[in-house]
Amino acid sequence: MMRLSLFLVAATVGSALWLVHSHYESRRLFMALEAARKENQRIEVDLDRMEVERRAQTTPLRVEQIARQQLQMRNVSPAITQYVTTTGAAQPAVPVKPIGGGNPQGAGR
Repeated sequence: MMRLSLFLVAATVGSALWLVHSHYESRRLFMALEAARKENQRIEVDLDRMEVERRAQTTPLRVEQIARQQLQMRNVSPAITQYVTTTGAAQPAVPVKPIGGGNPQGAGR
């Protein structure tokens, strides 16, 4: 009878220790989950903010403003348009071979 009592006491103490450890581990995992949720929420807020900034940076008015100021570009008008014609253009000094060295007329079709 004494051995059975000692065994039951040891089993109860072991069970209590396992229960405490189990609760501790559960709380630790819950805190890690909450920290991950907060981090996820922070990242989503940052993503939304960055998307708003990107949309603000790519507005047509801003692109045109940068093109005018930094790139010194201007609107196309007939007054500044230059038309290029091929009449009277100089012929190349070296004959141009087609890529692959084949017949330029497309032989072998």
